[in-house]
Amino acid sequence: MPTPATPDAGDWRVQNTVDLDETARAAEKLIAAGVDAIVTLGSLGECATLTWEEKRAYLGTLVETVRGRVPLFGGTSSLGTRETIRQTREARDIGIDGVMLGPPMWCAPDVPTAVQFYRDVAEACPDTAICIYANPEAFKFDFPRPFWAQVAEIPQVITAKYLGIGALMADLNLTKGRIRFLPIDADYYAAARIAPEACTAFWTSGAVCGPAPVLRLRDEVERAKKCGDWAQAQALTGAIGRTYQTLFPQGSFKEFSLYNIGLEKARMDAAGWMRAGPARPPYTLVPEAYLEGARESGRRWAQLHREYDSRGG
Repeated sequence: MPTPATPDAGDWRVQNTVDLDETARAAEKLIAAGVDAIVTLGSLGECATLTWEEKRAYLGTLVETVRGRVPLFGGTSSLGTRETIRQTREARDIGIDGVMLGPPMWCAPDVPTAVQFYRDVAEACPDTAICIYANPEAFKFDFPRPFWAQVAEIPQVITAKYLGIGALMADLNLTKGRIRFLPIDADYYAAARIAPEACTAFWTSGAVCGPAPVLRLRDEVERAKKCGDWAQAQALTGAIGRTYQTLFPQGSFKEFSLYNIGLEKARMDAAGWMRAGPARPPYTLVPEAYLEGARESGRRWAQLHREYDSRGG
């Protein structure tokens, strides 16, 4: 879930940029639609560009709205271990269930540094579940197999936001089922075919463009696991994939990552299911051709949502 922004949020002079009314409205709509959890304050949640005062108000509104009906994870990634621990403790006091954390981004970490970071946060915050934010472009770290083998020994590390599925089975074997890997929606069908018992959930930014397609995908994969007929799950995955065709400039995830906040928020606003609002500085400048591709992606998703919503979700 993005952090909804006020219309003037792109101006550095503005201090309170979170649209708290839209925060509550969108979270309530997600729960009413049937999502299983809410994760926020990652990259498109603008964890890096919100002040702590804004994060605190935002998380407080989410906690009040969600009221424990689904798990709520908020990102507390920062440039250093001490600040991450401070924010994690305060976020837990506010009432979130867990945090989504990528390793510090100033220097590219080696495996011992990244593992020690998670060990330190877990030691300091023993009552807080951790979702590892495994985005190699964002954190300048490729999350290799030795990393997964070691962080799987940390009890608080229970899940990971996971990109790609090429190494999925190897990582599952290394972690011995201790970490629930969450692929992106477009990879969930394939991941569930590879490891149906281990792959039971996925992450999606598309839900805030209209949740019906991903809710149906969740249910079709669950049905297919029981009956062996994967045709509907495969077809829906193809339809979801087609919405992404114009989101990635020149088909490049690396290029997308340079502008992902602005592109994702343009996509969401074009879909019209919620008001994501503008990106916060300094990430406000995006090539217009890239933005139009993101808007087209949002329009395609909105059409898919209408199609599946009319069928009953």
